[in-house]
Amino acid sequence: MNKEEYFIKQFTSNKIIGDDGAFIDGFVYSMDAFFENVHFKKEWMSLSQIAYKSMIVNISDAIVMNAKPKFALLSVAIPKSYTNQDLKELSKGFKKAAKEFGIKIIGGDTISNAKLDISVTIISTTSNPIYRKGMKKGELLCYTGTLGLCKRDLERLFKNKEISKKSKFIKPILNADFFYEVAPFITTSMDISDGLFFELERLSKANKLGFEFFHDIDEEIGTSGEEYEILFSFDEKNLDKIKKIALKHKVKLNIFAKAVKGKYKTDCKNHHF
Repeated sequence: MNKEEYFIKQFTSNKIIGDDGAFIDGFVYSMDAFFENVHFKKEWMSLSQIAYKSMIVNISDAIVMNAKPKFALLSVAIPKSYTNQDLKELSKGFKKAAKEFGIKIIGGDTISNAKLDISVTIISTTSNPIYRKGMKKGELLCYTGTLGLCKRDLERLFKNKEISKKSKFIKPILNADFFYEVAPFITTSMDISDGLFFELERLSKANKLGFEFFHDIDEEIGTSGEEYEILFSFDEKNLDKIKKIALKHKVKLNIFAKAVKGKYKTDCKNHHF
């Protein structure tokens, strides 16, 4: 058990903890930290892109719980060297993400710091939350989109090479409209932030089930973090409905496993900056 898991375990007697967000009385509360030299290097992205991504990764948590984001609170630690133009650029990224998803930024906190550190809290609403727990034996497992590109781009950045401005590492793609429409037909869901294999391990723990894979999944695909594609389970009887919704929203589906008795644990090394 790593330090992160050990620390979280100190609070898990509270059953609200353990999902992408906390569901309480019709609201989902989610929070993410986005710290310089932990989640990004300033040389890799513009200030606007950094602010935008810091909100998007948190909005993703709300979406996979079938919640619609409404409000955001921002905590920003700002280096003393930043100019007014830098602050304007930073705010532009926050406002862009907020506008795209109909979110109102309602407050937060700012402090001075040696580096740029951002924490975002998103408050969302839902009448039908979807959790990580709820998968049944025999259900199918699926992830959206294409995995592996973020790992490839991150490796390029480590080598001081350029990547496309359209890279999902810089600008994650959230398929919100697809997910909200498909939500009534799925049982569990989460976003792929740490890599498919690591999310499957969490899903296995939450549901006390293992997985029977239909084909081998390459390590480059299974360990690619920061993808923010959707991982979900569903009853096979809903397959045709899910396929039609995916076709409507031009979302690629990858049905790759079935839930079985047992447990799943990956031996791969985490590849998440």
